[in-house]
Amino acid sequence: MNRRHLLALAALAWPATARAQNAPPPAILRPHALLEGEVLRVSDLFEHAGPHAERVIAASPQPGRRMVLETQNIVNIARQNGVNWRPLTGTERIVIERPGRTVPRAEIEALLRDELARHGIEPEMEIELPGLIPPMIPAQAWFQLALEGVSVEQPGARFQATLVVLADGAGTQRMRLAGRAVVTVPVVVATRRLALGEVIGPNDARLSRLRAERVRPGQAQQISQVVGQELRRPMAADQGFALVDLGPPSIVQKNALVTLLLDAGGLQLTAQGRALEAAARGATVPVMNLASRNIVEGIAIAPGRVRVAMGAIPVAAR
Repeated sequence: MNRRHLLALAALAWPATARAQNAPPPAILRPHALLEGEVLRVSDLFEHAGPHAERVIAASPQPGRRMVLETQNIVNIARQNGVNWRPLTGTERIVIERPGRTVPRAEIEALLRDELARHGIEPEMEIELPGLIPPMIPAQAWFQLALEGVSVEQPGARFQATLVVLADGAGTQRMRLAGRAVVTVPVVVATRRLALGEVIGPNDARLSRLRAERVRPGQAQQISQVVGQELRRPMAADQGFALVDLGPPSIVQKNALVTLLLDAGGLQLTAQGRALEAAARGATVPVMNLASRNIVEGIAIAPGRVRVAMGAIPVAAR
């Protein structure tokens, strides 16, 4: 091939070479698209998406939701938007996700409680919202709640309302609320596990409110009924105190050595004994006289001291 032919081939090849050098780089499919806004753009799917990178192609998923595009969907989007991309395996896919968070249930209940108070519902009543699933909003969005169409039916304290949620980056959401307000009563509960015989201190009990229908008769409803009393059975944390399970603190312990005091004609006699039961101040307690082995009943008058009446007849002898 002579020089003239070589120059002709070079002239023909030059435009193609120039076009190849000026062509945009191949697009790269992103494996995962994390969206903050309300729309999906071409650039959310591809790196080096080309001149139409900012073109909107669809709405974003709802906050907290996701969607998946398979190979054929991606090929169609690339072709329609001039993206220089071709599948390599035919199994390419992209997961598109929009982060979200739920509206705090406590804020919904607080708003509802304030509104229901204007309709005669007492603040101490418990708000029951069966089946409530709080709505989702964008993860970092500012939001505001409102109520519409609140109505209360008496008796029964049943209510209905529409919750309105306004959030940045999301459309207005409306959700129907329905439930009832339940009467509650104060109940004293344990703050920790308590053992049999423990004397309850100020930090061992707290006041709570429970549904009236769940509270048995005889439950302690004031802290003063509990503090300083001795437990007659073990208790779990958050369990309510029953008055029947409380009593004055024991000043004589079961099986403890005690001093028996006997007043006889101006003389006071003493003897060593062993208490067979625990007893509070002023309670009757059986005691075994360690000298005679007789069992007598006396009155607990002080820690470790039991007074026996003159002429007391032993209740048992050993």
